[in-house]
Formats: sequence, structure tokens, C-alpha cells
Amino acid sequence: MKRILIPLLAACLLIALGFGLARPNRVFWNSLEVTVTAYNSTRAQTDGNPHRAAWNNRLKPGMKAIAVSRDLLPLGLTDQTEVWIDGIDGLDGPYRVLDKMNRRFKRRIDVYFGLDVKAARDFGEREARIYWR
Repeated sequence: MKRILIPLLAACLLIALGFGLARPNRVFWNSLEVTVTAYNSTRAQTDGNPHRAAWNNRLKPGMKAIAVSRDLLPLGLTDQTEVWIDGIDGLDGPYRVLDKMNRRFKRRIDVYFGLDVKAARDFGEREARIYWR
């Protein structure tokens, strides 16, 4: 009985651990409540080249990208970090940190809306919990 039970428990533990690491949760992932806004690739909203982000990443409409306020950088939200946004319908799946915001913003992320300025304006400002590793 022990020969079967111990490997079975170990397998269940490994499966649970794998599931816990694959999806955001408060045990294995960092989390934080932030203000979420939207931005576009327009000259009025960016510096210089509207399709070039702060870390020299190229932004293309349709990408799941975000910009983070600079106070979040020391927390590990740096270039190419995978971030999940919880609490806002329509923002499913992982996003990549590809840009950083002006220094005046605190505890904030900007979701990239490509060239759709109307959708970004309609999105407005919301509160959400983000998860990252």
C-alpha cells in the first residue's frame, strides 16, 4: 500500500505545484493593486517615435503590452516581465512589460491599445490587481 500511496501523493503534489506556477495566484506570484489606464501609438502620447517603447521594444497594434510606472521597476516589473491583470473583463491572458511611464505616475500601468484612441478613451481609468513572477 505504501509503495503506491507515496508516489501517488508525490505526483499529486507535483501536479498541484505545476498548476500553481502556471496561473497567477497569491502564493507563488507577486501581486499588487494598481490603477490601470490605456495608451496608444500616437505622437501626442509618446516621445518621438510612437511605435518605439522605452526599452527600444517595437510596439505593434494588437500586442498585449503594458507600460509600468517607474516606482514598480524595483519590484521586478521590468522589460519583458509577464503580467496578468485580474479584475477587468476583456483583459485576459498574459501581457508583457514593454514600456515605462513618465516619472509623475505612481502605482500605475498603461495597457497598450495600438491605434484605437476611442477604445483607450472609453477604457478610462480602473483599479485592478496585477500578478507577476
